[in-house]
Amino acid sequence: MYTINKNIKNELIIKNSKFITLLIKIKTKDKIESILKEVKSTYPKATHYCYAYKIEKNIQKSSDDGEPAGTAGIPILNVLEKENITNVIAIVIRYFGGIKLGAGGLVRAYTKSVKQAIDQTERRKLIPAIIGTITFPYTKEKEIDHLIAKDQILEKKYFENITYRVIIEKNSNLINQLQIKPQAETYIEQNINKSHDIS
Repeated sequence: MYTINKNIKNELIIKNSKFITLLIKIKTKDKIESILKEVKSTYPKATHYCYAYKIEKNIQKSSDDGEPAGTAGIPILNVLEKENITNVIAIVIRYFGGIKLGAGGLVRAYTKSVKQAIDQTERRKLIPAIIGTITFPYTKEKEIDHLIAKDQILEKKYFENITYRVIIEKNSNLINQLQIKPQAETYIEQNINKSHDIS
């Protein structure tokens, strides 16, 4: 499973219609409404604002926004699924150019627009991980700091003992070794080479 390295914009003109694709990183559904609102104010007077999103744990949705049913939202979602991309909303803004594309033409146009945008960005691999806590005496701090990388420590609390809130790969031996108490499941993003084969 992959996500994108950064937000990206791609433009494509097909038979006088302009298709502007925005790929925006998301982790929850919370900001989707505000993202769509902002897009509509940034690109006023567009004919359609079609989109699809995929978030961890199979949360997904698509919208044709007035295009014939199944010609925009589903093709956008299909590209995200085929490319194994998640934690992303893909929005395609269409300015109608006066020439009707037909159902097949619309499917191809929305598919091509999103695929081109994805091809322009670097992918990041999503590694299953857990967020958890570990509590230990002050005498063990140096040992723990040696075992856990700085960027894996989310929070430190110093009381009678020390408690770290950490993010660790799910298959790490450290979970059992340090008796980390899992609190939530998540993913860690890992850089990969742009030309990495994902098939």
